[in-house]
Amino acid sequence: MRIALRCLPGYSDHLPQPVLARTSLPDWLRAMPAEAAAPLLADAPVRTVKQCPPFVDAMQGGILFPLAADLTMTDGALSWDWDLPPHAQARPSRAPVGVHLPEQATGFPGLTHPGQFIVKFTNFWTVELPEGWSMLFLHPVNRLELPFRTITGLVDCDAWRDGAVHFPAVWSDPGFAGRLPAGTPVAQGFPVPRGALELEIGEMSGDRLSSHLEVQDALQAEPGLYRKRYRGGAKS
Repeated sequence: MRIALRCLPGYSDHLPQPVLARTSLPDWLRAMPAEAAAPLLADAPVRTVKQCPPFVDAMQGGILFPLAADLTMTDGALSWDWDLPPHAQARPSRAPVGVHLPEQATGFPGLTHPGQFIVKFTNFWTVELPEGWSMLFLHPVNRLELPFRTITGLVDCDAWRDGAVHFPAVWSDPGFAGRLPAGTPVAQGFPVPRGALELEIGEMSGDRLSSHLEVQDALQAEPGLYRKRYRGGAKS
């Protein structure tokens, strides 16, 4: 699939670029052991989520959109020092982050603790998808170490290819102090086809039940079964 990402003329040298998520896995995942001792099992080794293909595949899917500039949080205040030049034809703010009024989140359960507030990360890249496709923007998958939680949104980026898509987020860690470097992922985008969904709900037939039980038994007997036999396409 071709996805076109474009910024204003003259800005490409000043902006960190979006990247395919599979090329930018976090350091903590790379450092995670494949197994760990479990005290509840007399320190027997158990596989960590690093060996869970759905966990890792979700982190590798789609596109990561970056924070445009270094942000510093000091005493609950965000600041930045960035030399993005003015653009004669630019409409959006040059600020890498803005804020939403708290009243705009009235009733939203994401604001649960004092000191939390809503920011809006500025995205300087337009997104163009083929006809019939939208993009689901959400918090970078499984990146719970980040001090914010990006709010999920679905945008028809085939029609909205020339419009900006910015990323509202709850600043969820009031105790955070320090610097978020430019390039920190602030949103992850997954292209999804548009179309009506249909559900078929019922009990397993005899053949499907037999297949289901076979898979359950094989999962216990063969570590990595999903990755070896089923990843990349459904098997019947």
